[in-house]
Amino acid sequence: MNSQFHRIGIVTRPQTPHIRETLSALIDFLLVNQIDVYLEDVSAAENLVERTHLVRCRVIDKDDMGRQCDLVTVLGGDGTLLSIARKLAPFRVPLIGVNQGHLGFLTQVPQETMLAQLAGMLAGKYLPEERILLEASIQRGEQEIKRSLALNDVVLSRGGMGQMIEFEVFINREFVYSQRSDGLIVSTPTGSTAYSLAAGGPILQSTLRAFSLVPICPQSMTNRPIAISDTSEIEILITKGVDARVHFDGQSYVDINSMDTIKIRRYRNTLRVLHPIEYQYYKTLRQKLHWGEQLV
Repeated sequence: MNSQFHRIGIVTRPQTPHIRETLSALIDFLLVNQIDVYLEDVSAAENLVERTHLVRCRVIDKDDMGRQCDLVTVLGGDGTLLSIARKLAPFRVPLIGVNQGHLGFLTQVPQETMLAQLAGMLAGKYLPEERILLEASIQRGEQEIKRSLALNDVVLSRGGMGQMIEFEVFINREFVYSQRSDGLIVSTPTGSTAYSLAAGGPILQSTLRAFSLVPICPQSMTNRPIAISDTSEIEILITKGVDARVHFDGQSYVDINSMDTIKIRRYRNTLRVLHPIEYQYYKTLRQKLHWGEQLV
């Protein structure tokens, strides 16, 4: 096989059933095709890799995969892919997701046909898709206390005390509305089928250059989701936020105080996700969301 990619990283979800067998088969396949294999150190630490494979692969920190790999394969679900996507985006390294999870909106290669699908994809038979990311910063006075990327969403939410949050939203420095609610979801098209959808937000076609702002349980019935251009800059001023938090892809968070400001914009790079050649976006929606099924 004449592969377009020569240094391929593998990221796994260690707790996945039968992951050792899947990982072993993938490593064998890549080594036979004379591709350098880079394993995240968690995989080695969890004893997922046979000694005979380990000596032929390179074990590196997940943070270094963007610098050393020209493609990364994810064995897991969407959560596993999200965790590595934010690290790869600065380096524009593409991703292939092998679904080992449940829904698998992003991990489109079935585990059962993994090797056959990858053989074609590594030879150039794939559909590339560019996904936008969010870049968020939290300002406390003159100090930036947190900066993070998000592929799915940046979520302002109430904390453990359960009190509603009061905040003001500005887009391109223009006042949009004030709100009293359990929080606000700022979502990319990728995240529009995740928490945003559950909160009543719209599904945004995956390559649409837009964000959605979706209130979480707003007190006012007039607060509704809105979609805006991805060239917009969003600013959220917390006017009252006891025990409030900002979450990034549901995988990290920072506690915030009243009068903190959340600034959100599109990240400069997109994330390139490679799909099998037969991938169809709306077919995926039908399969994952069970559209068109018999109701009774």
